[in-house]
Amino acid sequence: MAAPPSPSGKDVGGPPRALIAVVGVTLALRLFVGGFTHLTEDEAYYRLWSFGPALGYFDHPPMIAWWIWLGRRLAGDTALGVRLLPIMASAAVSFLVFDMARLAGFTRDLAQRAGIWFNATLLVLAGGFLAVPDAAASFFWALALWCVLKGRGAAAWWLGAGLAAGLACLAKYSALFIAPGMLLWLACSTEGRRTLRSPGPWLALIVAATVFSANVVWNAGHGWLTFTKQFGRVAPHSFAPRFLLELILGQALLLNPLVAAFMVRALVRRRPTGVDLAPFILVSAPFAAYLVIHSLHDRVQAHWPAPLYPAAAILAASAAGVWPRLARWAAPAAFALGGIMLGLLAAPGSVLGRYDAALPIRGWGPFAARIDSLRAASGAAWIGASSYGLAAELADEPGLHGPVVQLAERERWRDLPLPAAPDLAKPGLAIDLTRRLTAADLRACFREVTPLGTLTRGDPGESGKVYAAFRVGGPTRDVLARGCWGPTGSTSDGGSG
Repeated sequence: MAAPPSPSGKDVGGPPRALIAVVGVTLALRLFVGGFTHLTEDEAYYRLWSFGPALGYFDHPPMIAWWIWLGRRLAGDTALGVRLLPIMASAAVSFLVFDMARLAGFTRDLAQRAGIWFNATLLVLAGGFLAVPDAAASFFWALALWCVLKGRGAAAWWLGAGLAAGLACLAKYSALFIAPGMLLWLACSTEGRRTLRSPGPWLALIVAATVFSANVVWNAGHGWLTFTKQFGRVAPHSFAPRFLLELILGQALLLNPLVAAFMVRALVRRRPTGVDLAPFILVSAPFAAYLVIHSLHDRVQAHWPAPLYPAAAILAASAAGVWPRLARWAAPAAFALGGIMLGLLAAPGSVLGRYDAALPIRGWGPFAARIDSLRAASGAAWIGASSYGLAAELADEPGLHGPVVQLAERERWRDLPLPAAPDLAKPGLAIDLTRRLTAADLRACFREVTPLGTLTRGDPGESGKVYAAFRVGGPTRDVLARGCWGPTGSTSDGGSG
């Protein structure tokens, strides 16, 4: 292993006060925003998972459900309880970034800058409060690399790295790229190849594989449900390089344009004397390469590269001396923009209209009340949605007085301890976005389909989302077992409502 230089005496010590202050302020803001902001559709869906802790689920491995389960016990079954552990993990990664930079030979000031710049990336600054699998994956990925740098080749620290890597894989399958990244890093130096001849890395691999095997066993007993869902998107179906441009521009914005510029400068300039950037570049390389390849045929979702952000912040900080005046603006500009974003989050939706990025979390309480009124007026005994996200959001609303069921993708709900299944022999109220649900769709599995008009969530018009509502009855197939349209129904396009 290319061992990092020992930090000099002047750099030894705990995190600097400025970093502690930044992390403290951003932590307080995330706790506040996380506690008072409505859950997104995916968060509401993961919350339902937490009622039945398991070793796997339809969409992802289980870590996010475990974190939400624990958070709900610490802070109650509230938005803050759902988000508590992801919020704390964002703060913890800040200090891991600082210490990894210091261990790699950075001065104390530059290591502090790396920790601050990690918080100044817009993805972390604006999204660090969300309960999504990437939060746990990023934390455990950073922890695995920190263990290796901290242990300087000691076997015990390799075991810690293996445990962290295994837990990262239980958070998100993208963490499987940690192993080839570590191997690439070690193989690229004489000392690293010598480390490969020692038991440490291989013990780490065994520990990681053992931890991850829990999810493998679960998948084997559930028809390889999650593997089929996630790894099925890997195979290219077309050549669409426009997504590569979208990836580059999108990540340049989410990294913070100034941080992104310094990161690129660090990659192309000569390495600073006494600083070892190899672990951050090489461990990240396989996953980064995969994202680029994936973008040649399909969209890379904005949050997928999140585990690479700690390394990106460290690389960017290493080049801060190249443009010192510009470096001084990287964090303040991001925090100012973050304040504006939080302000818009709290502002009425009509301010931005259809460009309102917060629309997915607006208006759920009044919307649920209107749905329940329509349900009662139509004599419906249950509420059905075509998308998992809408079903999860409505299941989270206390104002609804009827069981909620997703009419498609019934395999998503397998083994979850949900409330008693609705009696579909009674009439129901089917509702979803107008682009996702039509009378023709419902007639594929119900004899009686009566349009009831539309409902709007959020501000009416362009800044609201319009949902079609139907009274349905007389199912012609076993909807609870098979779904209304089967596992690949045309209206099952996910939780983007």
